[in-house]
Amino acid sequence: MDASIERLPAIETMTSGWIHLVGICIEVFGVFIIVAGIVVSTLLCMRWHQQSRPYDEYKIRIGRSLLLGLEVLVAADIVKTIAIELTFTSLGLLAGLVIVRTFLSWTLVLEIEGRWPWRREPMPMNVVRDSGDLAPRN
Repeated sequence: MDASIERLPAIETMTSGWIHLVGICIEVFGVFIIVAGIVVSTLLCMRWHQQSRPYDEYKIRIGRSLLLGLEVLVAADIVKTIAIELTFTSLGLLAGLVIVRTFLSWTLVLEIEGRWPWRREPMPMNVVRDSGDLAPRN
């Protein structure tokens, strides 16, 4: 019984290391999303020279990739915070990161869509009707 109790800290350390590694992998994936979004947006923008407003489309595409990348980075921070010993300091740092990234997400939505995220406008009925959501059922 004593041997199994002695192995417990080793298992916790190993598990914590694996969780931290998973957090780093998620973080790398978030950065990849941002970089890939910028590259793809730039390549597509080069083809948009016939459009009247290629800059707006470029800005929207980059903003969307930034939003998705930020969401993934927040998930990575949560996983990495779980991997370390939870303290008020680590939770405070996580809360600070989440607040900063949430503010960045809100400002990106404002930049892309021209409104705050909580100011969702109802969809016009002709759009809903054309999508088939409210089509009469027989």
